[in-house]
Amino acid sequence: MRKIAAAVTAAVLLTGCSALPSADTASPSPAGTPTATAPTGPAAQPLEATFQQVINDVLPSIVQIDTRVGLGSGVVYDTAGHIVTNAHVVGRATTMTVTLATGGEPRSARLVRSFEAGDLAVIKVDDPDGLKPARFGDSARLRVGQMVLAMGNPLGLSGSVTNGIVSALGRTVTEPQTAGSPGATIANAIQTSAAINPGNSGGALVDLSGQVIGIPTLAATDPELGGGAAPGIGFAIPSNTATDIAAQIVRDGKVTNTHRAALGIRGSTVIGADGRPIGAGVVRVEAGGGAAKAGIESGDVITSVNGADTPTMAALAEALTAVKPGEQAKVEVLRRDGSRETVTVTLGQLPGE
Repeated sequence: MRKIAAAVTAAVLLTGCSALPSADTASPSPAGTPTATAPTGPAAQPLEATFQQVINDVLPSIVQIDTRVGLGSGVVYDTAGHIVTNAHVVGRATTMTVTLATGGEPRSARLVRSFEAGDLAVIKVDDPDGLKPARFGDSARLRVGQMVLAMGNPLGLSGSVTNGIVSALGRTVTEPQTAGSPGATIANAIQTSAAINPGNSGGALVDLSGQVIGIPTLAATDPELGGGAAPGIGFAIPSNTATDIAAQIVRDGKVTNTHRAALGIRGSTVIGADGRPIGAGVVRVEAGGGAAKAGIESGDVITSVNGADTPTMAALAEALTAVKPGEQAKVEVLRRDGSRETVTVTLGQLPGE
């Protein structure tokens, strides 16, 4: 499983939620764990009925995506056969198979486009017959404390559902970097207590009206538990972000407007003499970009943006989510001669893919 230090808390790591084919069985509960008894009183019945109704309505819109290297989940976007998922679920695959959570024969599908910077992708099923598009809700209307259901294929267990609440809103989290993902930074992520496990990635976080309000993407792990799961801490991409990117891909075949600020550099994390990261080293400055116009050069090290420290490239990406294209930012730079300077950069827009 992929891990990275989270911006939310130093004690938590994040792991992507796509599963390998071999990870298709669930581990048994620890010995001595009390068995939960489902409430049977009158007050429990309406909620139970609501859960059942939502599951019946939404589960036919959830699919399992299988590639040569792993599996994940997806959500049916339209009747033409487009499916929204995570870019890290697709990885480098251009073809895959899709199976409905409600059963049936696997269907062949192909990649339309991945937007790795936001960990989103759209694939298209060759045979869309009978596909039921999900209803996507307005994630801007979410409130902490709302009950939600996470639907997907954790550990390859097709059509699984877990429940929880919206624990927090507006989180910024950065994914681990692997061959299948460059380490996407997700702005305005939804934190949820609904269990998210490998295989849930790309599935649906659903409210009790049956609307998809997020795409489960990351689960937290606790280094103090040896990298084991940190119960009740998962993150989802807001539905408004997912549908915006998906609509662009379906319409234009690519992302034309990322809505994300960019400095106009290519860089890598610089490690100091003590072995600790000290900043985002500028490897290349894009001609005509904001950094170039502000006098930032190759070999400089960016140490902060608007007062927020940027010891790593991930931290730099997170800092840039707080500003918009066209805005100005104060960027502190460590020059090659050891001097420090703060320059004002008019930010550009992160290009689509």
